[in-house]
Amino acid sequence: MQVGAAMAAFGAIPAKAEITIGAALNLTGIQAPMDEPGFRGAQVAIKELNDKGGLLGQPVKLVSIDGKSDPVTVGNVAVELIDDGAELIMAPCDFDFGGPASREAQSADIVGISTCASDPLYSSWSLGDKQFTLSMWNTTMGAVAADFALEKGWKKAYVVTDQFIAYTKSLPKYFMEQFKAGGGEILLEDSYNNGDNDFSAQLSRLQALPEKPDVIFLSSYGTDIGVIIRALREVGYDAPVLGGDAYDDPALHQALGEKFGNDVYFVTHTWMGSDAGPQMQKFIELYKEMYGGEPDTSFVATGYDTVMLLAQAVEAAGTTDGAAVAKALEEGEFELLTGSLDYGTAEEGHMPNKAAAIIELKDGKTSFVKWHRPDSVPAP
Repeated sequence: MQVGAAMAAFGAIPAKAEITIGAALNLTGIQAPMDEPGFRGAQVAIKELNDKGGLLGQPVKLVSIDGKSDPVTVGNVAVELIDDGAELIMAPCDFDFGGPASREAQSADIVGISTCASDPLYSSWSLGDKQFTLSMWNTTMGAVAADFALEKGWKKAYVVTDQFIAYTKSLPKYFMEQFKAGGGEILLEDSYNNGDNDFSAQLSRLQALPEKPDVIFLSSYGTDIGVIIRALREVGYDAPVLGGDAYDDPALHQALGEKFGNDVYFVTHTWMGSDAGPQMQKFIELYKEMYGGEPDTSFVATGYDTVMLLAQAVEAAGTTDGAAVAKALEEGEFELLTGSLDYGTAEEGHMPNKAAAIIELKDGKTSFVKWHRPDSVPAP
């Protein structure tokens, strides 16, 4: 029998099956400054994996649908991705925006990992035994900020809590707990509503204090961070401003510029420079090959790490089965662009144990300060 006849008789040789990762990330809207860079980093990881032969001998495919910074849409997107064959889910940053995707992953008995949700609500306690976040929790993020402030000799703090989402509300709680435990004093805890774009009432309360704070801890989100920092500086409050990873946004740094972008420090996932760790320079080179420029926010690294974390767990499990991958994540220790990571058990909430990077903003430009892992963190 001729070769062609044999193929006709037995059918064409089947193509290799694919392992599909579904990305329910927010590529537009208020969440895009965190999720869109993560999507870019994830694409670098997918190419690197496939250049090395894929996973379990199969190519890896990343399928993305925009969640549009709407929690309901994110949940619907996750359902669509899973229905179309996604075996693993990348969920957005933040509990409010990412939780719906992880709930759908849990319902389908597959692993979901948020690229950078940091509120402790993003846990197996709330979302299920197959759900994780790549990020440190706010317990760590707030503790790192407090330790840094005390190390710098800043003993008296003014704290602003944006009532926007779980992230902005819990971060200052853990900062204050760690700060007071270390001997710091909270002069005033204030409140702000995202989108107000008016900080005058808060300024009046701040100016009524009998003494000025050594440090201002501002937990806010999006463009409001810049609005508040400008308002503080314009009335003469030049104390250092501290915040979390929401500050890791090049658009914010540009908006503050040389005039207002000084004495600002924030805690985030990594530093996008070779001094962050031995793997970073290699990643930067791969990123430049794909995009023609250097990464400008650590959220790029969170997307890359999420894919690579999933890949390592799948390889260890030998399957994409949700229970097996979750077990591999619980039992493994991972060296990532965002530092070393190991998870607690499902009973421990899948607490992510990792360090954080501290970044300084000076003249509107970022520079690396250091890595820090607190000796202890507040309970979630």
